[in-house]
Amino acid sequence: MQSLIDIQQRLLPDLLQLLHKRYSLLRQIGFMQPVGRRSLAASLGYTERVLRSEVDFLKEQNLIYTNNVGMSLTDEGKNLLEDLEGFMRELKGTDVMELELKHRLGIRKVVIVPGDSDESALVKNDLGKACAICMKKLLTGKNIIAVTGGSTMAALADVLTPELGTKELLFVPARGGIGEDVQNQANTISSIMSKNTHSKHRVFYVPDQVSTEIYESLIKEPEIHEVLGLIKSASMVLHGIGDAITMAERRKTSPEVKRKLEIGNAVGEAFGYYFNEYGDIVHKVSTIGLQLEDLVNIPNVIAVAGGRSKVKAIKAYMKQAPESTILITDEGAARKLLKG
Repeated sequence: MQSLIDIQQRLLPDLLQLLHKRYSLLRQIGFMQPVGRRSLAASLGYTERVLRSEVDFLKEQNLIYTNNVGMSLTDEGKNLLEDLEGFMRELKGTDVMELELKHRLGIRKVVIVPGDSDESALVKNDLGKACAICMKKLLTGKNIIAVTGGSTMAALADVLTPELGTKELLFVPARGGIGEDVQNQANTISSIMSKNTHSKHRVFYVPDQVSTEIYESLIKEPEIHEVLGLIKSASMVLHGIGDAITMAERRKTSPEVKRKLEIGNAVGEAFGYYFNEYGDIVHKVSTIGLQLEDLVNIPNVIAVAGGRSKVKAIKAYMKQAPESTILITDEGAARKLLKG
C-alpha cells in the first residue's frame, strides 16, 4: 500500500490533493449535518461557487443528499468516510508520527486526529471521540475516573455515549473548581460524563484555590475526605493541558501571581501547576484534589490537548508527565511538536 501511495504522490499529486479536499468536505458535512451550503462554505473557507461543483459531484456519487434543511451524508457516504479514515492516516504518515512523538516525549502512547482544533470545532470533537475509543479499550471491571475541568474536557463529555457505561464507572472531579465558569468546572463535566454514559458520579464542592489554613481544615471534613480517597484511588485520569496565561486569567489570578508567571516564563498549566518551557514548576496553586505526584500511582493517565497554540504548553507539561501518559492530540500540534 505504501509503495502505491509513493507512486501516486510522485505521478499524480493533484489526485491526492483532490482526494484530501473531498475527504475533508465529507467529514465537515458529517459533523455539521444537516448543513446549508453557505454555512458549510464559511466553515471550510471556500467560496460558494467553488463549493457548488464539489457538492454536485458528491451528490452524483450518492454520497450526500439534500433537502429543505440542508445537506447530510447518505449511508454510502458514511461507509466511504469510515473506509477513508485508515487510508488517510497512511497517506499522511500518521502512524509514523505517533510513534516518533511517543518516543520524543517519553510517554506510553500518542494518538493523532486530523486537522487543527485552533481552526475547526470538528477537530475538538474528533479529539473527544479518539479519547472515548481509548477509554473503552482501557476500562475493565470497576473504574473510578478522575476528571479535570476545561473546555477540552467539556467537549469530551459531550461525545461520550451509554456504550461506555457497560463497564462499572464512577466519575469524580479531580480537584475543586468553584470560582471557574460553571460549564468548565470539573463537577459539571463529571456530571455530564456520568449522565451520557448512564453511570455514577460524585460532586466535590470545594474552592479551586485555598489558603494553607483553609486547606488543612477542609480535608478533615468527612465528605471531602471520602471524595479525596476516591480521587487518589482512581484507575484513570482525564485531563487537559492549558496555556499558562489563559488559565491564570480564567482563575482570576492576582496581579502578583500573574507577574510571577511572566517573570518565570510560564507557558503551560495542568492540575494547578504552571510550567516553563523546560518543564520546571514556576508556580503551584494550592488546590484540594489530585496532585502531580499522585499521577505515578494511577495506571491510565489520558491527556487531551490540540491546536498549534497549545504546543509550548504540551511540550512543557510532558517533561513532568508520568510515563503512563497517553496523549490525544491533533495534526496541527503534532507536526509542530515534531519540528521541535
